[in-house]
Amino acid sequence: MSKVEQALKAANETRALRIGSGILNEVAGLFKEQFAGRKAVMVADVTTYRVAGERVEKELRNANIELLPSFIFTDSDLYAEYSYVDRLVESLKVHDAIPVAVGSGTINDLTKLASHLVGRRYMCVATAASMDGYTAFGASITANGAKQTFSCPAPQAVLADIEIIKKAPKPMTASGYADLFAKVTAGADWILADWMGVEDIDEKAWSIVQDGLHDALSNPEGAVAGDEKAVSQLIEGLMLGGFAMQWSKSSRPASGAEHQFSHLWNMEHHLNQGEHVSHGFQVSIGMLAVTAFYEQVLNTPLEKLDVEACCAAWPEPEIADKVALDMFVGTDFPTIGLQETKAKYVTREQLAIQLRQLKEYWPEIRERLSKQLIPYKEVKQSLRQVGAPVEPEQIGITRKRLRETFVRAQFIRRRFTVLDLAVRTGYMDQWLDGLFGKGKIWEITD
Repeated sequence: MSKVEQALKAANETRALRIGSGILNEVAGLFKEQFAGRKAVMVADVTTYRVAGERVEKELRNANIELLPSFIFTDSDLYAEYSYVDRLVESLKVHDAIPVAVGSGTINDLTKLASHLVGRRYMCVATAASMDGYTAFGASITANGAKQTFSCPAPQAVLADIEIIKKAPKPMTASGYADLFAKVTAGADWILADWMGVEDIDEKAWSIVQDGLHDALSNPEGAVAGDEKAVSQLIEGLMLGGFAMQWSKSSRPASGAEHQFSHLWNMEHHLNQGEHVSHGFQVSIGMLAVTAFYEQVLNTPLEKLDVEACCAAWPEPEIADKVALDMFVGTDFPTIGLQETKAKYVTREQLAIQLRQLKEYWPEIRERLSKQLIPYKEVKQSLRQVGAPVEPEQIGITRKRLRETFVRAQFIRRRFTVLDLAVRTGYMDQWLDGLFGKGKIWEITD
């Protein structure tokens, strides 16, 4: 049984996934298999309609599936923002057709949430290997200025035609490659959370996303060049990441501190020369930064950690709350820091238990992390080969802002990551100095 077949067996929302070359002509058969007797309505944007949507319409009509007029987003700056969900919901309310999302991240997330809000399942036709959300539980949508994950089921069926996907713009493939690579650091964060008794590793979800991950990342040049095998491995790896999230009803298997960097920059409405930066390109820098940060962690003798000193320096709840509120003054998300850090705050007694566990088992933890992580120089080389950004300036992030992001990102999610380890051990500044100090990777000179 293949990895995809095993993941499908574990999935409780997606019932069918087809990946292959030249299989767009199977879209009608897949629709009939999953939604027998139902009407269809295609959802796309101007580009994805041209790339695959017209063909999908033709295939559905030729199979005598009743097809309603397609819903085409014509906005040039379309992104996963809640107002677009509202527009799609209003359209879906006037009929009972099954949405067929033709596109990648934005179209899939908008359709996923809108379909859920009208009480309907949907189908997705993937057009790029650009992210891992196709088969994931939940939709990542910006609402009230903050990037949020809304609970909603994954598509009932997904079709990925490699002939279409391999012709996607190279930056989209590079974006997906970076998003897949992020499963390495996300896994490291989960290892930490597990060892410190914060969140146990779900072995099924871990296996789905981590087994075969290195193989899927092994040919960055082939992926961006459109090599069929490399693109197939990439899209399969991304789909498996989604299945792991679907299985666990959480993004934990595929998302760690590196994604918090991306979410924060989205919340801050970051633009590079007036343009939105793709999720994968943000994650590329976040993941590279977290990888370098982990190398600082692994070079620290935490078996000698002064637990008592850490606990003495740990703030009382009132002080911690004030720091969290002060962190985002003047933003359009002023209370998120308080909300999220309150959810993961521990007492000094609880902190002592966690840190003693860390101290006692640090040699074993360090060994497990070392096996999970890929060296910074190798990560950077692979990202460069695929065409993903490897310096913060490439996405309009200054080195000063990157350093600040390490601190600020820890406040926006309750999920335990290496950033929380840095805060709880009191090593944040020292480890950041190891990255941004004189002569270091991202020396700040101004």
